[in-house]
Amino acid sequence: MQKTRKSIAKRFKVTGSGKVMRRSPNTRHLLSSKSRKQRRRANKAKRVDSGFEKKMKISMPFA
Repeated sequence: MQKTRKSIAKRFKVTGSGKVMRRSPNTRHLLSSKSRKQRRRANKAKRVDSGFEKKMKISMPFA
């Protein structure tokens, strides 16, 4: 039986159309030193690079 890699499943999400999304880094603390633009863009989920997308989907077979 193929198992889901829980460490990957907790950090990435597969959308309905099959894209793999990730969170932006640098959003936890010390936000006052970051620009408003940087904070706003970090709020949105980013798409995983196409080279890694296939590996992510293999690691999350039931997502």
